Amino acid sequence: MPPLASIPSPSQGVWDLGPIPIRAYALCIVLGVIVAVWIGERRWRARGGAAGTITDLAVWAVPFGLVGGRLYHVITDWQLYFGSDAPNRPIDTLFIWKGGLGIWGAIALGALGVYIGCRRRGISFTAVADTLAPAVAVAQAIGRWGNYFNQELFGSPTTLPWGLEIDPGRPGAIPGVETYHPTFLYESLWDLALAGVLILLSRRFTLRHGRLLALYVAGYTLGRFWIEGLRVDPAHHILGLRLNQWTSVVIFLLAVAYFWFARNRTGEETVVAPGELADGDGPAADGTAADGSPDASGAAGEDGSAAERGDGSELEAEQAKVAAFTSAPVAGTADVADTDIDADADAAAAAEADGVDPAHQRDQADESDTVPPATVPGSTPAVEDGLDGLDGQDGDGQDGDGQDGQDEERAGEAQAVPDREAGQR
Repeated sequence: MPPLASIPSPSQGVWDLGPIPIRAYALCIVLGVIVAVWIGERRWRARGGAAGTITDLAVWAVPFGLVGGRLYHVITDWQLYFGSDAPNRPIDTLFIWKGGLGIWGAIALGALGVYIGCRRRGISFTAVADTLAPAVAVAQAIGRWGNYFNQELFGSPTTLPWGLEIDPGRPGAIPGVETYHPTFLYESLWDLALAGVLILLSRRFTLRHGRLLALYVAGYTLGRFWIEGLRVDPAHHILGLRLNQWTSVVIFLLAVAYFWFARNRTGEETVVAPGELADGDGPAADGTAADGSPDASGAAGEDGSAAERGDGSELEAEQAKVAAFTSAPVAGTADVADTDIDADADAAAAAEADGVDPAHQRDQADESDTVPPATVPGSTPAVEDGLDGLDGQDGDGQDGDGQDGQDEERAGEAQAVPDREAGQR
């Protein structure tokens, strides 16, 4: 029974641009890498990392990943390239653009490349791995469309409306069967859904120290197990399961175990290396400039005052301003101010030598003036003092001399106030 609908396969997967062949498989891989780096950069900067970090690490990850993916494919499908009846020549193992990348080898050696780049840069590998986990899933979703253009890695026959049309004679095609399960599409959709779940989980929970990466690995292997069971391309079988299914089971268990044992890891992960700019155009997190020197803007604000310091000490800043203002001499009075300060200092030193508190010289002097002198037998100081105070009085009232005495006393008290203040200075 012919299917009601189907997905047609491309008529070709290679376009010649003059002498240069443009292969759809390679374009899908490259596009996946570009999108993954873009997503990784955005996530890394959102975490506080420096701009350009993920791009630099991709220089390590991509070559390692391509070599690892090809090695895994050649090792697990060696019969396709070696042997008397092999459909391909041994030299074809180098023709990566013709297809044949094992995801397990690509992830393993790609992670090794990222690890080397992180060590050389001085940042945490697990922090980078958690950041890149959703991005890698998206890259896989895009890269799987290369299988669509190559008409490879399809599933078993099906009459479902979304069955994939495969040209007769392709490896794994069954004579008389027109449509097959589009396993490339299943895996692409699974990877996109997995990337979305990982992003949501990273926003909802704090998953650090490689735990988000472990969830990616567990989620991918879970989907890969049942998708791999649909495929009909040649593969090694162990106890009725394909080799990649057993690989999925082992890696799934390892990922779940790591996720569990890493649950209590709370150490700080290095996101910004020493001397590295956190946002690409500002001072580093440790207060240094791009060249590693102390950043002047972190010590003072635009006006150079301490009020703009990062510690927010407004009180100390105001005190510094007041001290600077009061210590600055007024124009034309610098000599007088210096003379007054020197005189006050000399007076204070002399008073201290005599046992007088420099801060209260005037008060102590007034107190000593009010102590009555020692009396000599036969004298009557109290009466004499009383008579002196009444010198200006007569039978009619007060005369001018008495008023002058009171005025002088008030003037003396008024003069004592600035003198005490001068002594306190």
